[in-house]
Amino acid sequence: MSPLAPTLQLFFTERLIKQRQASPATIISYRRTFGLLLRFVQNRTGKAPSALDWADLDVEVISTFLEHLETERHNSARSRNTRLAALRSLFRYAALRHPEHAQLIAQVLAIPQKRFDKTTVSFLQPAEVDALLAAPDRHRWEGRRDHALIALAVQTGLRLSELTGLTCGDIQLDAHAHVRCQGKGRKQRCVPLTAGNVAILRVWRKERGGHRDDPLFPTRTGRHLSPDAVEARIAVHKTSATERCPSLRHKKLTPHTLRHTCAMTLLHEGVDVAVIALWLGHADIRSTDAYMHADMTIKEKALARTTPTTSKPGRYQPRDHLLAFLESL
Repeated sequence: MSPLAPTLQLFFTERLIKQRQASPATIISYRRTFGLLLRFVQNRTGKAPSALDWADLDVEVISTFLEHLETERHNSARSRNTRLAALRSLFRYAALRHPEHAQLIAQVLAIPQKRFDKTTVSFLQPAEVDALLAAPDRHRWEGRRDHALIALAVQTGLRLSELTGLTCGDIQLDAHAHVRCQGKGRKQRCVPLTAGNVAILRVWRKERGGHRDDPLFPTRTGRHLSPDAVEARIAVHKTSATERCPSLRHKKLTPHTLRHTCAMTLLHEGVDVAVIALWLGHADIRSTDAYMHADMTIKEKALARTTPTTSKPGRYQPRDHLLAFLESL
């Protein structure tokens, strides 16, 4: 076995799990990154992953791999940067264990993040939310589950990983109704529930049954819904909702769009940005600035407070031909 394999194993067992106590989501993300890299290098060199050495992961190979992610796997620049961050973490760990490869490691660590255009966040209007909530077939068990999940996502703004990780014990439906979740950085937070959501979840909770540690939104076999499964269900319901609300046809609708919708709803109601950041679990209030840029009504209100200019609209008038002749002499 080459020096690469034991170092990669120790990176997961010692650095990520024991020392950093990384979340399951981080472990999964890193695992996918290195799985993609090892298979890419194997296809390129013909070497088995366990036989690869650090020399097989030089700066040229890593750069080619990142380009492969964008051109062949059609990853966005943001996803490419996420993969690069995982690779950097491994190479920083390797620098302590393999000083003989210091130059190679330094070259890989010097690969820059890719800049990308930051687009305005996409969110749903109230009519579009109503159409999406009406899309699931509530005559079926899956439809009632999806309806409760979408209603909770739109009102609380939970991340996809937070939604899929909810258990029956994470919701409080009596006095001071709220949902409790663990977000990024292992930060726990509570989000209050509206009376409408309490009613929906109370009916769903009674039908769902189960114990406190069981998934709140399970599959037919009782397991947690996977992120891919939730995205697929949202896509199905978007197709149905588009028939009632055609404006959805041209919108990118993902579970994260529901989170953006929650933030924009709070912003339109005049909730302070600092409160919205706490509501969404943002570590930095600057992460909430994107919603300020997306809210045109705030800019329109600011424009209404300004003093309008007094100049009248002008229109081009051609010069008199005779005067033009005289001035040209």
